[in-house]
Amino acid sequence: MESKSSQIKLFEETMVRVAWDEDNEKWWLSVVDVVAVLTDNDYQTARKYWKNLKSRMLKEGSEIQLVTDCYQLKMQSSDGKFYNTDVGDTEQILRLIQSIPSKKAEPFKLWLAQVGSERLDEIADPEKAIDRAFETYLRKGYSENWINQRIKSMEVRKGLTDEFKRAGIENHQQYASLTDIITREWSGKSTKKYKVLKGLKKENLRDHMTNTELILNMLAEVATTDIAKEKNPQGMTETAKVAKQGGGVAKAARKEYELQTGKEVVSPLNALDLKKQNTESIVAKDKMDGE
Repeated sequence: MESKSSQIKLFEETMVRVAWDEDNEKWWLSVVDVVAVLTDNDYQTARKYWKNLKSRMLKEGSEIQLVTDCYQLKMQSSDGKFYNTDVGDTEQILRLIQSIPSKKAEPFKLWLAQVGSERLDEIADPEKAIDRAFETYLRKGYSENWINQRIKSMEVRKGLTDEFKRAGIENHQQYASLTDIITREWSGKSTKKYKVLKGLKKENLRDHMTNTELILNMLAEVATTDIAKEKNPQGMTETAKVAKQGGGVAKAARKEYELQTGKEVVSPLNALDLKKQNTESIVAKDKMDGE
């Protein structure tokens, strides 16, 4: 079973990996992540808990058929790689909740219902997904200007991945490799080194780009998309060449920007740093004006 729309949802600031099944219109949730939430344990401890629980249920002949019905999907781990992960649909997760004593059982049930409701709302009205993304970034402290750029970058990214699919690119490793080629070409750094520069580990690099970085990254992806439409690459080798060409367009723009402004585009700063700096500057100015 393949996941076509995997993502991360937050329950009380705890990560829960989920995947939307378009064919059957339902969510699949990482069982280990759910166990971690319910037991207040870290990932490794939750894995052991889940392993022991499965064994016990099999021995007891439990009526909870979560064990035999459990699917596996490739989901991204904290190291950035994708591994087969036990998943359950909403009905199975509700049965799992019944088998684990937890003070978070009821809040998690309500959260589960909300997640399902939001997805159905978004299918009926895609604009609601955009509104929710905007509100989420706003709560995290990003500026409205940055959020608008970030949401636009999601649209650009979707267009790029559609072209990748048309070229026969299918697995996550290939997508990651092509993204790395684009990033390396325009920024002069691999995705890994770029994240190290910003002090990131498993976080999304785009969520920590400044406005200028985000704009140039979008330019690289738009250029790659348009070149792909013109050249119609097939397979990884041809698509990689197009990715390098698209990144080269943004590279030229970056160099011209740096020449004219005297400022380096790629930096350790991120959007939240700049928001904080601007706020502190305003506070300092107001304090000086008041003295």
